[in-house]
Amino acid sequence: MSRPGIQPPRSLLRRVGRAVAEYAMIRDGDHILLGVSGGKDSLSLLAVLRHLQTYAPVRFTLGIVTVDPQIPGFDPGPLKAYYDRLGVTWFYEQHPILEQARERMDGDSFCAYCARMKRGIMYGTCRREGYGVLALAQHLDDLAESLLMSLFHGGQLRTMKARYLNDKGNVRVIRPLV
Repeated sequence: MSRPGIQPPRSLLRRVGRAVAEYAMIRDGDHILLGVSGGKDSLSLLAVLRHLQTYAPVRFTLGIVTVDPQIPGFDPGPLKAYYDRLGVTWFYEQHPILEQARERMDGDSFCAYCARMKRGIMYGTCRREGYGVLALAQHLDDLAESLLMSLFHGGQLRTMKARYLNDKGNVRVIRPLV
């Protein structure tokens, strides 16, 4: 069965396949919601997951969520036609995160605040729309950066996990690009 979209490089497919297997990220029957910003990392993961839907021994459904933090210049609208062509359901969530950050942020960086808020919005979309898995496109470089930030700013040896359950225990979060 041929699928519209971009064919990911084999080297990326092998690495993602290895991570998915090693961390037991995708299970048969999973409903996966992929957080897509429109950047190269999330669009690459979209291409990989679409490919895996065709060839993986497990069957899963895939949807996309984009969180618009309402910052000037952010416009994922042009990608809607691409998602339609792929036949993937797209959820577009608009939230005034920048405005909220100005009012509520206390001693945190805007990036950390925005990431936390966006993840919470994506968890809510997963629950509302019946997706049990949230896929994020952070990769090994992002995990290394997270480790260094944690060491230098928090004095702790920690980074993002490849797979975990959210605090409420109702959404499994996976990072196949690790």
